[in-house]
Amino acid sequence: MNSGREILHKVKEKVGLGSSEQSAETGKGKSKMSKHVTHGYHTAKGKSAHPMEDFVFAEFRQVDGNELGLFAIFDGHVSQKVPDYLRSNLFDNILMEPDFWNETESAIRRAYHQTDDKILQKSAVLGKGGSTAVTAILINCEKLVVANLGDSRAVLCRNGEAKQLSIDHEPDTERKDIEERGGFVTKFPGDVARVDGQLAVARAFGDKSIKVHLSSEPHVVAELIDDDVEFAILASDGIWHVMNNQEAVDCVKNVKDARAAAVALIDEALKRNSSDDISVIVVRFH
Repeated sequence: MNSGREILHKVKEKVGLGSSEQSAETGKGKSKMSKHVTHGYHTAKGKSAHPMEDFVFAEFRQVDGNELGLFAIFDGHVSQKVPDYLRSNLFDNILMEPDFWNETESAIRRAYHQTDDKILQKSAVLGKGGSTAVTAILINCEKLVVANLGDSRAVLCRNGEAKQLSIDHEPDTERKDIEERGGFVTKFPGDVARVDGQLAVARAFGDKSIKVHLSSEPHVVAELIDDDVEFAILASDGIWHVMNNQEAVDCVKNVKDARAAAVALIDEALKRNSSDDISVIVVRFH
């Protein structure tokens, strides 16, 4: 006979909570164009006193006779309002760009800048906080276009090998540009490099009080999805603080269900004592 603890565990697994006790959001979906392309996502609240500041977006959408997989993780800092605004608006802003289909990467760059301008204009409502972002747009299951600001990361698995698609925008790496804008980078207080002693990333949406010293120029890259590509991982820095790209790929390469893979990554990060909010999206291609 099952004990009460075992029954509770089975109920949690059935609704997608797995063993991540502090889960906030979980879900999955699949492409209508290809039955082999699926996605799953999972999140967990960190140990900080503030509310969960990670926001996830994941869906397949039919647009102009094409299918788009739209995936994003927004990791707020001193803010829930900015990442929530991004979740509601960024992809719509990208898709409204008139040359999205012909010049996708340029359209994404413009939409990122225009969205950042709107966030700054709405600072009276959204506050002075900000958010990092990593977005991925899968076009007709054939092409993946990734963009990012900050340290949320996108990693591709090709033939079992990890390939980082995004770039971590770190203050130390971009110190010269920050100083040329009149800002400074310091590790005081603490041991993490921060812009003006406040922000641990060099690029972000929002952050009106130090925006003049930050960049909102996204890194954008496109990758063709061929038969060698197995899956992609999008995750906030709560994963990358405790494991490298290959460790993350190895953790889930044999987990066929995309949502179960996202849960497994978070469980492993928690075992490694990650204390930050964590959000993960896994997109499986084959």
